[in-house]
Amino acid sequence: MPHCYRHPNREAGRSCTRCGRPACSDCLVQAAVGSHCLDCAKAARPDVATRAKLASSSVLTPVTYSIIGINVAVFLWMAAADSNTMSGRVTELHADLGLSKLILQGRILGFDRLPIPEHEWYRLVTSGFIHFGLFHIAMNMLLLFQLGNLVERALGGTRMVLIYVASLLAGSLGVLLVDSGAGVSGGASGAVFGLMAGAAVGLHRRGVNVFSTGIGTTLLLNIVLTFTISGISKGGHVGGAIGGAICGFVMLAPGWKPLPKWATYATPIAVALVALVGSVAIVG
Repeated sequence: MPHCYRHPNREAGRSCTRCGRPACSDCLVQAAVGSHCLDCAKAARPDVATRAKLASSSVLTPVTYSIIGINVAVFLWMAAADSNTMSGRVTELHADLGLSKLILQGRILGFDRLPIPEHEWYRLVTSGFIHFGLFHIAMNMLLLFQLGNLVERALGGTRMVLIYVASLLAGSLGVLLVDSGAGVSGGASGAVFGLMAGAAVGLHRRGVNVFSTGIGTTLLLNIVLTFTISGISKGGHVGGAIGGAICGFVMLAPGWKPLPKWATYATPIAVALVALVGSVAIVG
């Protein structure tokens, strides 16, 4: 009988299916096919960087969950202050935080808290975190959960924040350009549309037919709903989608057509700055 390569005093009933060395039962590890000796099993393990990447890809999407948490917290705070928030009615808090060209110009919107100061630029951001009713926030958070996990795993936390903020501000610019009525706009849908369009562009650049995926179908359906259902911010959705698509073209470029890493940070920052400057120029 051959003896174990690590324990010369022990007889080996089997051999490593990778290197062929005889080994005792204590020196063999079950493998996908056959058994490997301890040395071969160690050599087959991925390096530390690969193991960390595999672990994080299935667990860590903290930015997505943080954004969802902020949206839910704001909604609960508004509902506690005015129960009409739950049913979708416009409240004074919506008027305080929502976006409207008339409000930014300091013009009357139909609420009692007057005068409304002009140029409250914080509304460009705060409007992206208010919602009108349970159905509104539920649908936005569901899409944010699905798309955010996908995009954040591809880009990492920092760039996920950048593309989300860029899409949100591009959606606010779209509201000021298109939605000229007296209504108050709000919701995460502009930023969510940006994530959706960015992911679709990224798939297209990789040679994937986006309409054969859930992302393409969802994007097309939501565009149709945007233009067929009244009360939906057309400017916010389209603006967010355009901003996200520009970011996705650069940030989700395929590996065989790489772009400089700095460009994946500079592009969403540039989109956000253009949206801010455009918003200021429109309001005057």
